Amino acid sequence: MEVKLLDSLAQVDAVTWNNLVGDSYPFLRHEFLLALEQSGAVSEKTGWKPKHLLLINNGEVCALMPLYLKTHSRGEYVFDQQWANAFHQHGLAYYPKLLAAIPFTPCQGPRFAIKNALVAEQILRLFMNTIKQIAEQNDISSWHCLFPNPVQLDALKSAQLLIREGVQFQWFNKNYHHFDGFLQTLSASKRKMIKRERRRVAEQGVSLHRIQGPDISDEDWRVFFQFYVLTYLKKASQPYLNLEFFQQIARTMPEQLLLVLAMKNGFPVGAALSFIGKDTFFGRYWGCYEEYDSLHFEACYYQGIDYCIENGLAKFDSGAQGEHKIARGFEPVTTYSAHWINDPQFAAAIGQFLDREKSAVQLYRSEAASYLPFKKSVDLPGQNDE
Repeated sequence: MEVKLLDSLAQVDAVTWNNLVGDSYPFLRHEFLLALEQSGAVSEKTGWKPKHLLLINNGEVCALMPLYLKTHSRGEYVFDQQWANAFHQHGLAYYPKLLAAIPFTPCQGPRFAIKNALVAEQILRLFMNTIKQIAEQNDISSWHCLFPNPVQLDALKSAQLLIREGVQFQWFNKNYHHFDGFLQTLSASKRKMIKRERRRVAEQGVSLHRIQGPDISDEDWRVFFQFYVLTYLKKASQPYLNLEFFQQIARTMPEQLLLVLAMKNGFPVGAALSFIGKDTFFGRYWGCYEEYDSLHFEACYYQGIDYCIENGLAKFDSGAQGEHKIARGFEPVTTYSAHWINDPQFAAAIGQFLDREKSAVQLYRSEAASYLPFKKSVDLPGQNDE
């Protein structure tokens, strides 16, 4: 077996890559990752230098891992800046580091793809040996694997990696037949709140239109991109992605895109772009010209819930942050990251930190779950819905 290092996804053809990856998780597709590179959003200049791994056996690619050499911690959503500061205070360099992740995408999914899942632990050990060799030869401090799906967690644990936990909020489709069926599972006060929020959007003269990826026009993409940029500018920051990226995925993977466009008096006033997996709806990007009461909730959450119910998708992954999602039926779930620290003393110190942090994270998840809006048995359906 041979482990091959790639400086660009263009060095492997899409069919070879996607035969291992499939299309159930859109962000690991060749088309998505290549668009990040070819648009310039991911490059050595932006601090994301591709170093993808391929495992080749008798001339056939049998495993792969998206990998990046990072010179900062931006765009990751698992925050390790404190670790970097600790290295700096001790006269050590934390950057560069190696990262197995989907750039700018805090959505759980596979972080390596293997032809034969039964040998996942052995394949991961081969990849880790290569990663450690690269680290030793290039003075790299560490390797990090962000937001792996729970299915791959056992393999990561078997490699004696440090495991970090976090919390996100996801909505689960419990065999609902329509949105009202979902509402009937909520407490009366939360049913009333959601109905009021949806009603207020309509009362402001705003209508929502779902546009499947192949039907999104060039003008729609330009309008959406303006909204996307505004989201960052309102926070005095710069967007990670550019119009070229969105235009490229529109050409190469349109079947996994959904645009929700908010219109008023014939003009767009907001938009949300989501990705569609085999059983999961991934909410990703949102923006608007001006604020409308409850429009964010409608475009980013309620339209997605509607879509999941109508199309039989099992869950709605809404990405990072957002405690306001709890009141709207999004449940706290544990997310994971795995870490290898080259320096043994720092590895021990970070391990102790993660043990303490884990207790706090688990307590937070438990407390968050206590605020879920699902009704108690004494709360009769339809009560106080006006």
